[in-house]
Amino acid sequence: MKLLVGLGNPGPDHARARHNVGFLVADEVARQLRTGFTLRKFAAEVAEATLGDERLWIVKPQTYMNHSGESVGPAMRYWKLDPADLVVMHDDMELEPFRVQVKVGGGHGGHNGLKSLNAHVGTPDYARVRVGVGRPPPGVDPADYVLGRFARAEDRELAECVEWAAAAARAVAEKGAVKAMNEFNRRRTAE
Repeated sequence: MKLLVGLGNPGPDHARARHNVGFLVADEVARQLRTGFTLRKFAAEVAEATLGDERLWIVKPQTYMNHSGESVGPAMRYWKLDPADLVVMHDDMELEPFRVQVKVGGGHGGHNGLKSLNAHVGTPDYARVRVGVGRPPPGVDPADYVLGRFARAEDRELAECVEWAAAAARAVAEKGAVKAMNEFNRRRTAE
């Protein structure tokens, strides 16, 4: 059993925000696996799916980003999951826009959602699907930047990135983080 968690903030005001790209990836994983977020548990929207022989729970915490761990910690304890069973999809300002990278562990890099997860999970040693949103322009506060929306001109690139990140999350769940890193931690080239 695996727990796939998309990080974001609830509500329509945040729907296209850079900080909500984790929710977009979770929605895409659910779409690809032909399931929906029909359950409400652990202060989260929850979808159930299977991938091969693996049972998946796809979770979008509704606690707001800074308290994501308050949703994920109880879910992990309820399903008796280890950090190795957790895959977190989130925005990352340290990656160039629309780049996807899989990693295991590491610091939170100032990301309050990861900070909360680390506190409630008890370790930073879980798989992450990082989705690049880039650094803010000079003079723009990083918090304002991540809460800002993607431009409509970026729709195609955003959709391709979200699809790629969802495939990466599925690969982590199905094949393991190392194989997913080998497959997805390269720059995509035009096909």
